[in-house]
Amino acid sequence: MAIQVKNNISWVGQRDWEVRDFHGTEYKTHQGSSYNSYLIREGKNVLIDTVDHKFSRDFVANLEKEIDLAAIDYIIINHAEEDHAGALTELMSRIPDTPIYCTTNAIDSINGHHHHPEWNFHTVKTGDSLDIGNGKTLIFVETPMLHWPDSMMTYMTEDAVLFSNDAFGQHYCDEHLFNDEVDQTELYEQCARYYANILTPFSRLVTPKINEILGFNLPVDMIATSHGVVWRDNPTQIVAKYLEWAADYQEDRITIFYDTMSSNTRMMADAIAQGIHDTDPTVAVKIYNISRHDKNEILTQIFRSKGVLVGSSTMNNVMMPKVAGMLEELAGLRFRNKKASAFGSFGWTGGAVDRIQTRLMDAGFDIALSLKAKWRPDGKALEECREHGRKIAREWALHPLNETRAPVQPVESACGCNAEPKADAGVSMICTVCQWVYDPELGEPLQDVAPGTAWSDVPESFLCPGCALGKSVFDPL
Repeated sequence: MAIQVKNNISWVGQRDWEVRDFHGTEYKTHQGSSYNSYLIREGKNVLIDTVDHKFSRDFVANLEKEIDLAAIDYIIINHAEEDHAGALTELMSRIPDTPIYCTTNAIDSINGHHHHPEWNFHTVKTGDSLDIGNGKTLIFVETPMLHWPDSMMTYMTEDAVLFSNDAFGQHYCDEHLFNDEVDQTELYEQCARYYANILTPFSRLVTPKINEILGFNLPVDMIATSHGVVWRDNPTQIVAKYLEWAADYQEDRITIFYDTMSSNTRMMADAIAQGIHDTDPTVAVKIYNISRHDKNEILTQIFRSKGVLVGSSTMNNVMMPKVAGMLEELAGLRFRNKKASAFGSFGWTGGAVDRIQTRLMDAGFDIALSLKAKWRPDGKALEECREHGRKIAREWALHPLNETRAPVQPVESACGCNAEPKADAGVSMICTVCQWVYDPELGEPLQDVAPGTAWSDVPESFLCPGCALGKSVFDPL
């Protein structure tokens, strides 16, 4: 069913409520999507874009109800990806001689998908125009790498409508077409998700291209995207957002993601988050297990964040595979103006944390010190994690922090008077043979060493639980 967009412009696209994957399975579309195609009926009849190839027959059948296909004078392809130009083969089988207007790069893409070099291609570049009658003109603007080399936008004079291609869109399906008709929270969540996961690598191109378009001094009363809503109410609000997002965007937010085999790294993540919150309660901290959560949501949170902490258990002396995959995504997205740090637990060797740190550096993050914990974190190790979080909060703070610390309470003796603590009270000892750590806060119940026992008070008969050697092989940690 066609929907009037403005005057003689109609939406003739396709809603896809069921789609859950884009770009293979790399982008999760939990809100579905739409494939926006537009029919202009002026002195000339113009079709701008088609729909995804899986809807080819439905699209052509529905289009035929709106207009005699032979009456279509021009086809404009702003972008040759399958979700935009997928129905071309079906459509062109009915009207094979209809001129197709696109960029030079698009011809290669269209032929690569459809294998019809005989089609009637007309290449355009920025500033070229096409008279469509009734005093109206289409003006073309190339937008290479936003987000394909073949991309362009089309502007319609008089009606002042910008057909913006992928820019300003979102994978969002709703029975309503216009931005002022849908849930605004949902809309902007999907806009940010779309930008973070698809357009972030090209942020350096977004600002100059928008400024180039604005430099034409053309009024914009409506932005008709390729996916999601048509912006008719204050359409430049999304343009302003893009300029903000393209400028090395960050909020006072920290994202932590990890993968773990035995929950040890999860314990570290929780403790680090506690430390951050203790020092800076105003910062938003989000924690995700990469194996259990939508990776596109994690990437969107990283895009919004000032910094990210990445954790992994060590498996075969390398990081967990899903963490490695996410780091590869981060390298491709090329986030800027963000800090990062690695952490993780290990047993025999701790190679994962070092590899994460290196990959974060390769991805362009400003690196902070990493943190490792051997085996399951004990009370002391968890306190080290909290202290690491406090340090991160101080180093990454976007505003002055007023830290208050609880005063140290004096140790009370058995007689009720205050006594000085032992010199080694609270000092952990590490076995130089097997690396087992004695934590005085925990003691060693299996050898009747009570929690709170200083190392000097541990019986000389004590044997290391890891290697069965005596106290003489221990050194202060």
